[in-house]
Amino acid sequence: MKVYGDLLSGNCYKVKLLLEFLGIEHEWLHINVLKAESHTPEFLQMNPNGKIPVLVLDDGRVLMESNAILGYLAEESKFIPTDRYAKAKMYEWMFFEQYSHEPFIAVARFINKYLGLPKARIDEYHALQPKGHKALAIMEQALGRHDYLVGNELTLADISLYAYTHVADEGGFDLSLYPNIQAWCQRIQNYPAYKSMAV
Repeated sequence: MKVYGDLLSGNCYKVKLLLEFLGIEHEWLHINVLKAESHTPEFLQMNPNGKIPVLVLDDGRVLMESNAILGYLAEESKFIPTDRYAKAKMYEWMFFEQYSHEPFIAVARFINKYLGLPKARIDEYHALQPKGHKALAIMEQALGRHDYLVGNELTLADISLYAYTHVADEGGFDLSLYPNIQAWCQRIQNYPAYKSMAV
C-alpha cells in the first residue's frame, strides 16, 4: 500500500503512527501542501478534495480522511474495542478530535509554525487559543480518570488525538498546564514501535 502525506501534519502522522504500531509495510510518498503538491491533476484524481493523507491500497482503491484510514487499518486489531459502548466512546473522541480540537490547535500551530505568525492572522491566532484550551481541558479531565481516553488501553482515540496534542505548544498552548495530558503523551511515546513526528 501507498500513503501520500506529510509527517509534519498531525492528520498524516496519526496514520504513520498506527502503521508503525501495527507493523504494516507501506510506501510513504511525501506531499508538500505548501507547494500545492496536493492540487496537481494527478493528486486530484485520487482525492478531489486536495487534502492529505491519502491511502492507496494494492488493488488501487483509495481512502481519504485520516480517521477513516485509521478505522480501516485497525479493523480487528487491539486498537478498536470489542465492547460496543467502548467502541462508540472511541469514535466519540475521534469526532471530538476533528470538530472540537483540530480546528483550533492544528490551525493555531499552522499559523505560528508554518506561516510565521503573519500580522494578517494574529487576531485569528489569538481567537483560537480559548477554544484550543477548552479541548485540552476536556482531555485533561478524562485522563485524570484513566490512563487512556477510553479506559486503560490504547485505542484509535488516543492515536488520533495524540498527533496534534503532543505538539500543541507549537500553536501557543502550554502543555505544562495539563499534567495528565503530559503523562498520557509519555505513555504513548513509550509504546513499542513508537515513531516520532518528523521535525
